[in-house]
Amino acid sequence: MIKHIVFFKLKDASLENVETTATVLRGLDGKVEQLRSLEIGVDVIKSPRSYDIALVATFDSLEDLEGYQVHPEHKKVIEYMNQVRESSVAVDYEF
Repeated sequence: MIKHIVFFKLKDASLENVETTATVLRGLDGKVEQLRSLEIGVDVIKSPRSYDIALVATFDSLEDLEGYQVHPEHKKVIEYMNQVRESSVAVDYEF
């Protein structure tokens, strides 16, 4: 199995914008068949080193992760995230 974790720092980290963006990310659930699980979390500490939103997704295989990356619903979310994010970091690992 593959765990896919992404942290997002938003250009505008207002509560409204963070919640809107988290809702957009949660919208992937049930729309991308390769996703086994999806968890979206909003940072509660808000320290200078914090990112605003975390995405944690689980896939059965690396091939499923690759399919997710090119899925039309994921591509729509990427377009949105490219407009609102300042930066992001990711890690993918087998477990």
